[in-house]
Amino acid sequence: MANVAVPRVRTYLRSDREALIALWYACDLVRPWNDPGSDIGRKLTHDPDGLLVLELDGELVGSVMAGYEGHRGWVNYLAVGPHHQGKGFGSLLMSEAERRLAELRCPKVNLQVRATNQNVVAFYRRLGYRVDDAVSLGKRLVEGPTGSRGRE
Repeated sequence: MANVAVPRVRTYLRSDREALIALWYACDLVRPWNDPGSDIGRKLTHDPDGLLVLELDGELVGSVMAGYEGHRGWVNYLAVGPHHQGKGFGSLLMSEAERRLAELRCPKVNLQVRATNQNVVAFYRRLGYRVDDAVSLGKRLVEGPTGSRGRE
């Protein structure tokens, strides 16, 4: 009988840094105005338990960043490597993020998806998420690595 790899969701370790950044690039999550290394550093400073990775046979193949600020939970950087998509790993990561947020008594989870990414919108709809009747606004307080304030 062949060994079947079992995916494992765990908290990020500092040794995951390069693999996590490579994953985010492979999943087209990085924009010129968002430095992934800085995003990781800020998350580790603020809430290190909210950065989760999915490991399969010792390889980092997924991630999710979740947090709760007392009013709403937020999810960012949900990623599953291109060769591992369609296997339920995104749902597994979201389920764990939601479980951890629920433990904090978080009443609602928010997330943002680029309007052009309809496949991802459909994924979240399958998980029970709905488009809120709200406008997403943003203002950059820190310049991105390109020196611009970018769009996000």
